[in-house]
Amino acid sequence: MKNRRNKLTGILLVGLYISGILLVGLLSSCSKQIESDAFGNFEAIETIISSEATGTLISFNIEEGQIYQMNEEVGIIDTLNLHLQKNQLLASKASVSSKIANILSQIAVYKEQKTTLLKDQERLQALLKDGAATQKQVDDINGAINVTDKQIASIETQNSGVLNEIKSLEWKSKIIDDQISKCKITNPIKGTVLEKYVEQNEFVNRGKPLYKIANLEVLELRVYVSGTQLSQIKIGQKVTVLTDKSKTENFENEGIISWISNQAEFTPKIIQTKEERVKLVYAVKVKVKNDGRLKIGMPGEILIQK
Repeated sequence: MKNRRNKLTGILLVGLYISGILLVGLLSSCSKQIESDAFGNFEAIETIISSEATGTLISFNIEEGQIYQMNEEVGIIDTLNLHLQKNQLLASKASVSSKIANILSQIAVYKEQKTTLLKDQERLQALLKDGAATQKQVDDINGAINVTDKQIASIETQNSGVLNEIKSLEWKSKIIDDQISKCKITNPIKGTVLEKYVEQNEFVNRGKPLYKIANLEVLELRVYVSGTQLSQIKIGQKVTVLTDKSKTENFENEGIISWISNQAEFTPKIIQTKEERVKLVYAVKVKVKNDGRLKIGMPGEILIQK
Protein backbone atom coordinates (compact mmCIF):
# COMPACT_ATOMS: atom_id res chain seq x y z
CA MET A 1 0.00 0.00 0.00
CA LYS A 2 2.81 2.34 0.93
CA ASN A 3 4.68 1.59 -2.33
CA ARG A 4 1.54 2.30 -4.32
CA ARG A 5 1.10 5.66 -2.55
CA ASN A 6 4.73 6.64 -3.29
CA LYS A 7 4.31 5.66 -6.91
CA LEU A 8 1.19 7.83 -7.27
CA THR A 9 2.99 10.74 -5.59
CA GLY A 10 5.90 10.40 -8.02
CA ILE A 11 3.58 10.35 -11.00
CA LEU A 12 1.81 13.44 -9.67
CA LEU A 13 5.10 15.33 -9.19
CA VAL A 14 6.28 14.45 -12.69
CA GLY A 15 2.96 15.66 -14.10
CA LEU A 16 3.25 18.95 -12.23
CA TYR A 17 6.85 19.38 -13.42
CA ILE A 18 5.90 18.83 -17.06
CA SER A 19 2.93 21.20 -16.70
CA GLY A 20 5.23 23.85 -15.25
CA ILE A 21 7.65 23.50 -18.17
CA LEU A 22 4.80 23.82 -20.66
CA LEU A 23 3.43 26.86 -18.83
CA VAL A 24 6.83 28.61 -18.78
CA GLY A 25 7.32 27.82 -22.47
CA LEU A 26 3.88 29.17 -23.26
CA LEU A 27 4.51 32.39 -21.32
CA SER A 28 7.93 32.81 -22.95
CA SER A 29 6.41 32.25 -26.34
CA CYS A 30 3.76 34.86 -25.63
CA SER A 31 6.33 37.37 -24.43
CA LYS A 32 8.27 36.97 -27.70
CA GLN A 33 5.21 37.25 -29.93
CA ILE A 34 4.95 41.04 -29.65
CA GLU A 35 3.34 42.33 -32.82
CA SER A 36 5.88 44.82 -34.18
CA ASP A 37 4.61 47.54 -36.51
CA ALA A 38 7.63 47.68 -38.84
CA PHE A 39 10.96 46.00 -39.49
CA GLY A 40 14.27 47.15 -40.92
CA ASN A 41 18.00 47.54 -40.42
CA PHE A 42 20.23 50.08 -38.74
CA GLU A 43 22.39 52.37 -40.87
CA ALA A 44 24.60 55.42 -40.42
CA ILE A 45 25.77 58.31 -42.56
CA GLU A 46 29.10 57.03 -43.83
CA THR A 47 31.64 59.56 -45.11
CA ILE A 48 34.61 58.59 -47.27
CA ILE A 49 37.56 60.93 -46.71
CA SER A 50 39.71 61.37 -49.83
CA SER A 51 43.09 62.94 -50.44
CA GLU A 52 43.09 66.58 -51.56
CA ALA A 53 46.73 66.46 -52.68
CA THR A 54 49.20 64.23 -54.49
CA GLY A 55 52.31 62.88 -52.82
CA THR A 56 53.75 60.44 -50.29
CA LEU A 57 51.73 59.88 -47.15
CA ILE A 58 54.50 60.57 -44.63
CA SER A 59 52.14 60.41 -41.64
CA PHE A 60 48.79 58.65 -41.22
CA ASN A 61 47.47 58.08 -37.69
CA ILE A 62 44.24 56.25 -38.47
CA GLU A 63 43.11 52.95 -36.94
CA GLU A 64 39.85 51.14 -37.65
CA GLY A 65 37.40 51.19 -34.76
CA GLN A 66 38.94 54.28 -33.17
CA ILE A 67 36.97 57.47 -32.50
CA TYR A 68 38.37 60.74 -33.86
CA GLN A 69 37.25 64.29 -33.12
CA MET A 70 36.15 66.92 -35.62
CA ASN A 71 39.10 68.94 -37.06
CA GLU A 72 41.62 66.50 -35.60
CA GLU A 73 44.76 66.22 -37.76
CA VAL A 74 45.25 62.55 -38.66
CA GLY A 75 47.92 62.65 -41.36
CA ILE A 76 50.09 64.67 -43.71
CA ILE A 77 51.25 64.37 -47.32
CA ASP A 78 54.80 65.36 -48.26
CA THR A 79 55.00 69.15 -48.84
CA LEU A 80 58.71 69.54 -49.70
CA ASN A 81 58.13 70.34 -53.37
CA LEU A 82 55.43 72.90 -52.51
CA HIS A 83 57.70 74.65 -50.00
CA LEU A 84 60.44 74.85 -52.65
CA GLN A 85 57.97 76.43 -55.08
CA LYS A 86 56.91 78.96 -52.46
CA ASN A 87 60.53 79.90 -51.70
CA GLN A 88 61.07 80.45 -55.41
CA LEU A 89 58.04 82.77 -55.54
CA LEU A 90 59.28 84.71 -52.51
CA ALA A 91 62.67 85.20 -54.18
CA SER A 92 60.97 86.44 -57.35
CA LYS A 93 58.83 88.82 -55.34
CA ALA A 94 61.89 90.23 -53.58
CA SER A 95 63.62 90.73 -56.94
CA VAL A 96 60.62 92.50 -58.45
CA SER A 97 60.08 94.60 -55.31
CA SER A 98 63.64 95.94 -55.61
CA LYS A 99 62.65 97.58 -58.91
CA ILE A 100 60.08 99.71 -57.11
CA ALA A 101 62.69 101.58 -55.10
CA ASN A 102 64.57 102.45 -58.30
CA ILE A 103 61.38 103.58 -60.03
CA LEU A 104 60.29 105.72 -57.08
CA SER A 105 63.71 107.39 -56.95
CA GLN A 106 63.46 108.25 -60.67
CA ILE A 107 59.99 109.70 -60.15
CA ALA A 108 61.30 111.79 -57.25
CA VAL A 109 64.13 113.20 -59.46
CA TYR A 110 61.76 114.19 -62.25
CA LYS A 111 59.31 115.77 -59.82
CA GLU A 112 62.15 117.83 -58.37
CA GLN A 113 63.12 118.90 -61.88
CA LYS A 114 59.52 119.90 -62.56
CA THR A 115 59.45 121.99 -59.38
CA THR A 116 62.54 123.88 -60.56
CA LEU A 117 61.08 124.36 -64.03
CA LEU A 118 57.84 125.75 -62.60
CA LYS A 119 59.77 128.32 -60.64
CA ASP A 120 61.71 129.30 -63.79
CA GLN A 121 58.41 129.51 -65.64
CA GLU A 122 57.03 132.03 -63.11
CA ARG A 123 60.16 134.19 -63.40
CA LEU A 124 60.14 134.16 -67.20
CA GLN A 125 56.48 135.08 -67.36
CA ALA A 126 57.19 138.07 -65.08
CA LEU A 127 60.20 139.06 -67.20
CA LEU A 128 58.11 138.70 -70.35
CA LYS A 129 55.65 141.27 -69.02
CA ASP A 130 58.53 143.67 -68.40
CA GLY A 131 60.02 142.94 -71.82
CA ALA A 132 63.14 141.40 -70.31
CA ALA A 133 62.45 137.92 -71.75
CA THR A 134 61.32 136.57 -75.08
CA GLN A 135 58.30 134.41 -75.90
CA LYS A 136 60.68 131.70 -77.13
CA GLN A 137 62.19 131.38 -73.65
CA VAL A 138 58.72 130.98 -72.17
CA ASP A 139 57.79 128.40 -74.82
CA ASP A 140 60.99 126.49 -74.15
CA ILE A 141 60.32 126.33 -70.41
CA ASN A 142 56.71 125.21 -71.04
CA GLY A 143 57.99 122.49 -73.37
CA ALA A 144 60.49 121.30 -70.75
CA ILE A 145 57.68 121.05 -68.18
CA ASN A 146 55.54 119.01 -70.60
CA VAL A 147 58.44 116.64 -71.29
CA THR A 148 59.01 116.16 -67.57
CA ASP A 149 55.29 115.36 -67.01
CA LYS A 150 55.46 112.69 -69.76
CA GLN A 151 58.60 111.19 -68.23
CA ILE A 152 56.91 110.99 -64.82
CA ALA A 153 53.80 109.37 -66.40
CA SER A 154 55.97 106.88 -68.25
CA ILE A 155 57.83 105.84 -65.11
CA GLU A 156 54.56 105.62 -63.11
CA THR A 157 53.26 103.24 -65.80
CA GLN A 158 56.33 101.07 -65.25
CA ASN A 159 55.66 101.18 -61.50
CA SER A 160 52.05 100.06 -62.07
CA GLY A 161 53.31 97.08 -64.09
CA VAL A 162 55.74 96.12 -61.32
CA LEU A 163 52.98 96.38 -58.70
CA ASN A 164 50.73 94.14 -60.81
CA GLU A 165 53.56 91.63 -61.14
CA ILE A 166 53.99 91.62 -57.36
CA LYS A 167 50.23 91.07 -56.91
CA SER A 168 50.40 88.13 -59.32
CA LEU A 169 53.24 86.58 -57.33
CA GLU A 170 51.30 87.10 -54.10
CA TRP A 171 48.27 85.28 -55.54
CA LYS A 172 50.50 82.42 -56.69
CA SER A 173 51.94 82.28 -53.17
CA LYS A 174 48.43 82.04 -51.72
CA ILE A 175 47.65 79.16 -54.09
CA ILE A 176 50.76 77.34 -52.85
CA ASP A 177 49.69 78.00 -49.23
CA ASP A 178 46.27 76.49 -50.00
CA GLN A 179 47.91 73.42 -51.55
CA ILE A 180 50.15 73.04 -48.49
CA SER A 181 47.13 73.27 -46.17
CA LYS A 182 45.38 70.54 -48.17
CA CYS A 183 48.36 68.25 -47.55
CA LYS A 184 47.25 68.18 -43.92
CA ILE A 185 44.59 65.47 -43.54
CA THR A 186 42.02 66.83 -41.11
CA ASN A 187 39.14 64.69 -39.90
CA PRO A 188 35.92 66.58 -40.83
CA ILE A 189 33.48 64.97 -38.37
CA LYS A 190 33.48 63.27 -35.01
CA GLY A 191 33.05 59.56 -35.59
CA THR A 192 34.37 56.02 -35.67
CA VAL A 193 36.63 54.80 -38.47
CA LEU A 194 34.89 51.95 -40.30
CA GLU A 195 37.47 51.17 -42.98
CA LYS A 196 41.06 52.21 -43.72
CA TYR A 197 42.13 52.11 -47.37
CA VAL A 198 45.81 53.18 -47.34
CA GLU A 199 48.86 52.90 -45.13
CA GLN A 200 51.62 55.32 -44.16
CA ASN A 201 54.38 55.85 -46.78
CA GLU A 202 52.06 54.99 -49.67
CA PHE A 203 51.90 57.38 -52.64
CA VAL A 204 48.41 58.83 -53.03
CA ASN A 205 46.81 60.87 -55.78
CA ARG A 206 44.34 63.67 -55.35
CA GLY A 207 40.87 62.16 -54.89
CA LYS A 208 42.08 58.77 -53.64
CA PRO A 209 39.92 57.44 -50.75
CA LEU A 210 41.85 57.27 -47.48
CA TYR A 211 39.31 56.02 -44.93
CA LYS A 212 35.60 55.76 -44.15
CA ILE A 213 34.12 57.27 -41.00
CA ALA A 214 30.66 57.47 -39.44
CA ASN A 215 29.15 58.94 -36.30
CA LEU A 216 27.82 55.91 -34.41
CA GLU A 217 26.48 57.83 -31.42
CA VAL A 218 23.13 58.08 -33.19
CA LEU A 219 22.06 55.48 -35.75
CA GLU A 220 19.10 55.47 -38.10
CA LEU A 221 16.77 52.50 -38.29
CA ARG A 222 15.26 52.35 -41.78
CA VAL A 223 11.95 50.53 -41.61
CA TYR A 224 9.05 50.11 -44.00
CA VAL A 225 5.40 50.76 -43.19
CA SER A 226 2.26 50.09 -45.18
CA GLY A 227 -0.02 52.77 -46.52
CA THR A 228 -2.55 52.08 -43.78
CA GLN A 229 0.06 52.86 -41.12
CA LEU A 230 0.98 56.30 -42.51
CA SER A 231 -1.84 58.02 -40.63
CA GLN A 232 -0.38 56.71 -37.34
CA ILE A 233 3.08 58.29 -37.72
CA LYS A 234 4.59 61.74 -38.21
CA ILE A 235 8.05 63.31 -38.15
CA GLY A 236 9.23 63.95 -34.59
CA GLN A 237 7.04 61.18 -33.15
CA LYS A 238 8.57 58.90 -30.53
CA VAL A 239 8.50 55.14 -31.11
CA THR A 240 9.79 52.09 -29.27
CA VAL A 241 12.71 50.37 -30.99
CA LEU A 242 13.23 46.66 -30.37
CA THR A 243 16.41 44.65 -30.93
CA ASP A 244 17.08 41.01 -30.13
CA LYS A 245 18.38 40.25 -26.64
CA SER A 246 17.74 36.52 -26.73
CA LYS A 247 15.33 34.10 -28.34
CA THR A 248 12.61 35.19 -25.96
CA GLU A 249 13.55 38.76 -25.00
CA ASN A 250 14.16 42.11 -26.66
CA PHE A 251 16.14 45.22 -25.82
CA GLU A 252 14.07 48.40 -25.91
CA ASN A 253 15.27 51.88 -26.99
CA GLU A 254 13.46 55.09 -27.63
CA GLY A 255 13.54 56.38 -31.19
CA ILE A 256 12.31 59.47 -33.00
CA ILE A 257 10.96 59.45 -36.54
CA SER A 258 13.19 61.79 -38.56
CA TRP A 259 12.03 61.14 -42.14
CA ILE A 260 9.09 59.62 -44.00
CA SER A 261 9.27 58.91 -47.72
CA ASN A 262 6.60 60.55 -49.85
CA GLN A 263 6.77 57.79 -52.46
CA ALA A 264 5.69 54.18 -52.22
CA GLU A 265 8.08 51.40 -53.23
CA PHE A 266 8.12 47.64 -53.29
CA THR A 267 9.38 46.02 -50.10
CA PRO A 268 13.20 45.58 -50.37
CA LYS A 269 14.60 42.14 -51.15
CA ILE A 270 16.00 41.83 -47.64
CA ILE A 271 12.46 40.81 -46.63
CA GLN A 272 12.41 37.03 -46.76
CA THR A 273 9.06 36.07 -48.28
CA LYS A 274 8.03 36.88 -51.84
CA GLU A 275 4.52 37.70 -50.63
CA GLU A 276 5.90 40.52 -48.51
CA ARG A 277 8.31 41.80 -51.19
CA VAL A 278 5.52 42.54 -53.69
CA LYS A 279 3.71 44.86 -51.29
CA LEU A 280 3.97 48.64 -51.65
CA VAL A 281 5.43 50.28 -48.59
CA TYR A 282 6.90 53.60 -47.44
CA ALA A 283 10.44 53.97 -46.07
CA VAL A 284 10.76 55.59 -42.65
CA LYS A 285 13.93 56.60 -40.77
CA VAL A 286 14.03 56.45 -36.99
CA LYS A 287 16.93 58.09 -35.11
CA VAL A 288 18.09 56.00 -32.15
CA LYS A 289 20.72 56.97 -29.59
CA ASN A 290 23.34 54.24 -29.57
CA ASP A 291 24.22 52.86 -26.14
CA GLY A 292 27.02 50.79 -27.68
CA ARG A 293 24.96 47.75 -28.60
CA LEU A 294 23.65 48.93 -31.96
CA LYS A 295 25.66 48.11 -35.08
CA ILE A 296 25.32 49.06 -38.73
CA GLY A 297 23.25 46.42 -40.55
CA MET A 298 21.71 45.03 -37.36
CA PRO A 299 17.97 44.21 -37.71
CA GLY A 300 15.48 46.16 -35.67
CA GLU A 301 11.74 46.60 -35.16
CA ILE A 302 9.51 49.43 -34.01
CA LEU A 303 6.36 49.72 -32.00
CA ILE A 304 4.31 52.80 -32.79
CA GLN A 305 3.32 54.51 -29.54
CA LYS A 306 -0.40 55.12 -29.93
